[in-house]
Amino acid sequence: MAVAVVLIAAVLIAAVDQIIKYFIYANMSPAGRIAVIENLFSLVYTENRGAAFGIFQNGTIIFCMITGALIGVFLYLLIKKKFKGKLFYTSVALILGGGVGNLIDRIFRGFVIDYLSVSFFPPVCNFADYCVTIGAVLFMICILFSPEISKKKNDSDDNGEEENE
Repeated sequence: MAVAVVLIAAVLIAAVDQIIKYFIYANMSPAGRIAVIENLFSLVYTENRGAAFGIFQNGTIIFCMITGALIGVFLYLLIKKKFKGKLFYTSVALILGGGVGNLIDRIFRGFVIDYLSVSFFPPVCNFADYCVTIGAVLFMICILFSPEISKKKNDSDDNGEEENE
């Protein structure tokens, strides 16, 4: 049941991302800027042919392969139930949804549409980028602080000590 909910959430995140990008592309390309909150937040149409923050330009095939592999890893972790809990499920839904959203852009456009610009963070990003970033932070918190993972680690340590006695 949890796997289905995570996958549905990921599909919804990817769909929202694509809908937003469709409207940005239709109304702001080839170049446009709308100040939402003057000197703080703007919508800016940008075609990102690189990775995060525009680094490594023109690596579409490599980025597609890396994204596909990471999606596979998270699907494996999800389906094999390597981790459990709301924090893990939320992180995976965000990572999968955002990853798929940007992967769709790379496959069908050859670039990712970015449009969110804040004055205190120079790179222009998109909804999918923020989903992946937040999901990755939550996943790291899950790995580092999850009682279930600590319990598994302690259980295996206890088992190892019992076998040595």
